[in-house]
Amino acid sequence: MLTQPQQQALDQRRREQKTDEWQAAYGTRAGVEGTISQAVRVTRTRTTPYRGLRKTHLGHALIAAGLNLHRLDAWWTGTPIGTTHISRFARLGLELVA
Repeated sequence: MLTQPQQQALDQRRREQKTDEWQAAYGTRAGVEGTISQAVRVTRTRTTPYRGLRKTHLGHALIAAGLNLHRLDAWWTGTPIGTTHISRFARLGLELVA
């Protein structure tokens, strides 16, 4: 149960989310989040094996270049970049009989 000021703030944020400006800004954020997610999945870039700012920056630049090559290859071959996760149970292809 929310207090009245909390509920009013929540309602205000929900109204803001329905505006075109908010959705455009969120679309940009979603693209950035997707890129970061792909970088983490493809290159395991949560941590860096390098010490020092210069080496770390170089590592990030190389990862970005590699990610761009990965995306170009996917675009040229028509391969989807990401797929929806399918559980192991669903991959079995079992159909429940009623």
